[in-house]
Amino acid sequence: MARQNVVIGLVGTRIDQSPRRSRWDRWRPTVAVCRQEDFLVDRFELLYPSSHTTLAKALQQDIHSCSPETNVILHPVDFDDPWDFEEVFGTLHDFTRRYPFDTEQNDYFIHVTTGSHVQQICLFLLTESRHLPGVLLQTSPPRGKTQTHDAGTLSTIDLNLARYDALANRFASEQREAQQVLKCGIETRNHAFNQLIERIERVALASKAPLLITGPTGAGKTQLARQIYELKRRREQFTGPLVEVNCATLRGDQAMSALFGHSKGAFTGAASARSGLLKRAHGGLLFLDEIGELGSDEQALLLRAIEEQRFLPVGSDEEVEVEFQLIAGTNRNLADDVAAGTFREDLLARINLWSFRLPGLAERREDIAPNLDFELDRASDSLERRVRMTAEARSEFLQWAESPHAGWPGNFRDLSACVTRMATLSDSGRISEDCVREEIQHLATQWPSAASGDDVSTIERLLGEGAAARLDLFDAAQLAAVIRCCRRHTSLAAAGRELFAVSRAARSSSNDSDRLRKYLQRFDIAWADLKDG
Repeated sequence: MARQNVVIGLVGTRIDQSPRRSRWDRWRPTVAVCRQEDFLVDRFELLYPSSHTTLAKALQQDIHSCSPETNVILHPVDFDDPWDFEEVFGTLHDFTRRYPFDTEQNDYFIHVTTGSHVQQICLFLLTESRHLPGVLLQTSPPRGKTQTHDAGTLSTIDLNLARYDALANRFASEQREAQQVLKCGIETRNHAFNQLIERIERVALASKAPLLITGPTGAGKTQLARQIYELKRRREQFTGPLVEVNCATLRGDQAMSALFGHSKGAFTGAASARSGLLKRAHGGLLFLDEIGELGSDEQALLLRAIEEQRFLPVGSDEEVEVEFQLIAGTNRNLADDVAAGTFREDLLARINLWSFRLPGLAERREDIAPNLDFELDRASDSLERRVRMTAEARSEFLQWAESPHAGWPGNFRDLSACVTRMATLSDSGRISEDCVREEIQHLATQWPSAASGDDVSTIERLLGEGAAARLDLFDAAQLAAVIRCCRRHTSLAAAGRELFAVSRAARSSSNDSDRLRKYLQRFDIAWADLKDG
């Protein structure tokens, strides 16, 4: 049995109208669909408002007269307001749920020439989501003034972008460009980090909901927030500014005023009104770094500002309305703070819809080389002279920087400071091997986590003096390195990612937490023992 063409469309209450006697002298889109020589309509499912029943029946008769093969089925569908998106979408969605589609026997075409613009948009969305399992159909009037007995033209719009290589390539290119913006143009190599940036890019462009960025100090939370703002500003999603606040610098009575503003005379010293940082961020992005440092009163007001987009400045009786996107940053475990009663559970739930953890530099050692080039360019701009490393100096630096001997406790801040020092001390802008060795020696004295530290006493405390004395030097050195790594992180998973960064890439599946837990169990050490004291 041959497949049938089924058209679904709305009666055009104006454009389908025509005086009875001259109806064939005027182009009418619903009738024109069935007058195409190379497109046979087997069935036309015609939706119409019950107040235009006469028009719907007249169209049914006219279609029968010009296309006897077409079976026109009338469906009364009423809209109180055809320009109300919620009502229109809901009504058409209800129709799609009731209608018995048979895609095995029929090809469906959704006519979008008639109806209000809102109705056309809703038909498009329902077709794109496959609630209407067909392709869009567009009719156009004939060109020129002579329209008598001319059916005009008909075209289909296929929404399957996978079939269009040029469009697919364009979208892929735009996505890569957006991800490069988030990465400051750095060609990062760490697979997990690149996947993280890809997900952040998708969420940032699609949502205005708060984002929570976690990770150790110096992992790049502030820089990422700036790049998210830049990306969304380029896409014209922001009209307001980026406002950055380090909540650790807000203390006492001034914290409330700084964030939410105050009225004149609200407190001693308030000689004039102050708008506050939330008001300044209207239309833009508010980045609250170290959000866990906020006091309980500030947390309560912030929650209301996020949920209701309004708040009361200090000492004011008039609410301020604001609209901004929030990005919160922290190096703390806010769930632990909730359990300790220092952070509001409802605020955490509100900002934790999208949560992303930035790994530390030690977890992304393969990204040190491209970030080194980035920092050299920044140093060149800062010092206003070209700064480069000799090939030998670069090789020696990377050999040390990518090894376990480099702890990078300050993460990218350490790398930036390291390059700045070498660039400043280098003669003629070329960093030599001697300069690199001097910097490595400097860092060895500055980073207790990279040196031996108090490893012996730590192991003795955890295992007891007797058990510690029975360890081979090899096992003691390995255990000490694991302990130092664990203490840099807030979870087993994070520590495991750093410790097994090389071997995990070669495994089809990995459970870093379980591997680390089993290693510690060999020495009868629990994760809580490492975090205690």
